[in-house]
Amino acid sequence: MTLKSPAQRGGPQRGRFEQLAEYASNFTSSPLFFLICLVLVGFFVAVHAAHLDVELLLLAGESMTAVTLLLLALLKNSEMRAEHAIQRKLDAIAMALLEMNKDRPGQAFQDLRDSIRMEEET
Repeated sequence: MTLKSPAQRGGPQRGRFEQLAEYASNFTSSPLFFLICLVLVGFFVAVHAAHLDVELLLLAGESMTAVTLLLLALLKNSEMRAEHAIQRKLDAIAMALLEMNKDRPGQAFQDLRDSIRMEEET
């Protein structure tokens, strides 16, 4: 197990978790998942309204909590991958601009070069 972010694990192939996270992300953005969530919330409201056993109330509440935690993990994974992809693209654009302006450097050229160095230090 590694503690690196999903975007920093590197390699051309994605691991099982990244593939699972992508499939789950696609599923959770589908209308079917929204319907499942509506059913779960409806079950929770029905248990409250019908004054059913506490066990059913706990089951509904714990199911909603579990779904929330899973969605939080998937959202964070997706956010980190997207952020890393954007940063790579911005770095590539910055490097291309630097290469274009090598002959006539100015203050913008120096600022851009310094900002790329900051990215390498972190």
